[in-house]
Amino acid sequence: MANSSESGGKRGGGRGGRGGRGGRRQAREDTPDVRLSKFLSFVCRHKARDLGLSVREGGWVAVSDILSLPRGRGFTEEDVRRVVAGNDKKRFALQEEPEDKGLLVRANQGHSMEVSGLELRPITRPEEVVCVVHGTRMEAWTKIRDQGLSRMQRSHIHFAQGLPGDSGVISGMRASSQVHIFIDMEKALADGYKFFLSANDVVLCPGNEQGLLPPRYFSRVVETSSGKQLL
Repeated sequence: MANSSESGGKRGGGRGGRGGRGGRRQAREDTPDVRLSKFLSFVCRHKARDLGLSVREGGWVAVSDILSLPRGRGFTEEDVRRVVAGNDKKRFALQEEPEDKGLLVRANQGHSMEVSGLELRPITRPEEVVCVVHGTRMEAWTKIRDQGLSRMQRSHIHFAQGLPGDSGVISGMRASSQVHIFIDMEKALADGYKFFLSANDVVLCPGNEQGLLPPRYFSRVVETSSGKQLL
């Protein structure tokens, strides 16, 4: 996380300064719990093996191993328990090892490293989910409109089962998304695309061989600020 000298902006000045919205947002995001949550995501989703940690079936990593890393020092197991319990998007899960051998943590979804046994439930019928929608920024829409949604460096494309603020919707997209892309699940499933539900109710799709879900499976696309239909 950038410190105040890296953030730029004058002390009482524009939006990026300490006195503006950017400064207040920076302060909120720079708490120890937020730093620990981001570190857990970094390790459990992406870099555990690169950091020399053992990743068990299901994506489980020993909390003691994570806290032994330089960025983990200063945090405790109780800190991890609090951050996991308080995460509003339920990004993580905890599991006690048998015979009191320690605590394990995993990310429920969002992986770029190969992980097996994540307890993803296959979605085989469109009626199993009420709504499947992907949120993105306006500058990304032009490329998405032409090529489709990409899983990029991750294992899956992520979708929510509704819009931020809808009852029961806790994860799957950022509330700041400027474009909502709704998916025709009946058509995509009929054409052989695979969809899964994660432990925190995020809809996941690996896409085709190129990691894409083409635009022909978009049922509608809406600009969030105006409600204008883009497709």
